[in-house]
Amino acid sequence: MSSPLSRPTALASIFALAVSPCVPVNARDFIAAPAKMPRIGEIDARYQAYNLDLIAITGMPPPAAKPDAKEGSDARVDTVMSGVKLERPLDLYNRRIRTLARALGPAYLRTSGTSANSVFFQDDDKPVLASPPTGYNTVLSRAQWKGVIDFARAVDAKLLMSFTVNSAVRDAKGTWTPLQAAPLAAYTRRIKGEIDAAELFNEPNLPNYGGAPKGYDGAWFARDQVAFRAFAARTLPKMKIVGPGDVVVANLPLPGNLTAADLLAGDPKPRFDVVSYHFYPAVAPRCAPPNTPVSTTPELSMTDPWFARTEKSLLDHKALRDRYAPGAPIWNTETAGAACSGAPWSATFVDTFRYVDQLGRLAKLGASMVFHQTLVGGNYGLLEPETFAPRPNYWAALLWKRLVGTTVLGTGSFETPGLHIYAHCSPQRKGGVTLVAVNAGRKEEALQAGADAQVYTLTAPELQGKSVALNGRTLELGQGDRIPDLRPQLVAGGAVKLPATSISFVQVPGAQNPACR
Repeated sequence: MSSPLSRPTALASIFALAVSPCVPVNARDFIAAPAKMPRIGEIDARYQAYNLDLIAITGMPPPAAKPDAKEGSDARVDTVMSGVKLERPLDLYNRRIRTLARALGPAYLRTSGTSANSVFFQDDDKPVLASPPTGYNTVLSRAQWKGVIDFARAVDAKLLMSFTVNSAVRDAKGTWTPLQAAPLAAYTRRIKGEIDAAELFNEPNLPNYGGAPKGYDGAWFARDQVAFRAFAARTLPKMKIVGPGDVVVANLPLPGNLTAADLLAGDPKPRFDVVSYHFYPAVAPRCAPPNTPVSTTPELSMTDPWFARTEKSLLDHKALRDRYAPGAPIWNTETAGAACSGAPWSATFVDTFRYVDQLGRLAKLGASMVFHQTLVGGNYGLLEPETFAPRPNYWAALLWKRLVGTTVLGTGSFETPGLHIYAHCSPQRKGGVTLVAVNAGRKEEALQAGADAQVYTLTAPELQGKSVALNGRTLELGQGDRIPDLRPQLVAGGAVKLPATSISFVQVPGAQNPACR
């Protein structure tokens, strides 16, 4: 049987859909009934999206050295927005990054981040200013922005962004004005670009850190949203307004800051076409000392409670959506394994278990879009920052894009520690079903798919390594950045073995599920 992919581990395994729909056969053996799995939801065709921080697009010139700085230190590495050296702006015309991003399309690209709150748009074709004007922290040139627009067009990505919100763009009453947004929008139209959606403010629940005026609160946010919607109606009438865009870290309160409820309850009530939020299950070790409530370890990152952390933030925002914006889709517009540029192991196979499990889990709970932080940048990038070589999460993202469709199916309930199973219609449909199994356990599991199956299993020789194999074959780019063929293992009868610490995508083309026709 031909494979749809032959044409152009720290946890995982493959699950089982059951007659009810998951029924244990033996203690560690499951039988799947993909033909009987009910439709429980839909995700956007661009569900698996990604970020490119604005600081990666503009670059981050080295700051003046501090008298007490340690020898060899770099202040940029010590900032939450950076985490890596960024002397040079990202080259968005690079063949490799375009090839790899195009393979994930259609997608959404979000360009934002803390630096976007205080960026100055240099609306001329002169050399880029050596330093930003007073009141701003970063300079975005026309050429850099055109690079974003050209990149999005080349890789089939719609654009989500945010705008400058600091005191430099506010009127005498402190209300937001489009002083920077208007010329950026005009230039975007001039080069035939399109801004599909926008969050006014990156993470407005952290106003002091985000560059907002002193005393910024929910009422102030509401006034800003009125001004922003009026600007959008005049200038970008087709653009979706997304928000509030607050960040949640480890599901813990952020003392001294605002909540999503604070941002949504202002008067007049903010109106959003899409409800958005950010979520990080923890903070990277370089920003969070060990054994603190927001810290993490590689071992913790392989546990069931860790995978489940992503649920609460979505459910909380669904409740707020139902109250303040009934019927609006929910987007998680920024997420990764750890905030503050990611943990060192975010670049390894350990994090791939979270990456795949979160996609499956949020789709099942009703999210329409999930934006990974980030395509390139820090430890959590899908690609290496210097060479753009794919990291383990990229290969998982590619398999998800090619094998998982938009219709979400119910798998029933079963409890096996370390094993998580999700189901979707296959993209080719015709009744086909794709099962996604994340096996964080240290034992092999068994799945009875009930019909002939095409199995794609990711494993790694080292969980904290960057080399991954598909069905035992190491994945790497070929000559000219050619993406390798992703060939399945054909399993007659559907008796699938799920290796310990592996991630499996199991296609059942002959499932004949009526929801997938």
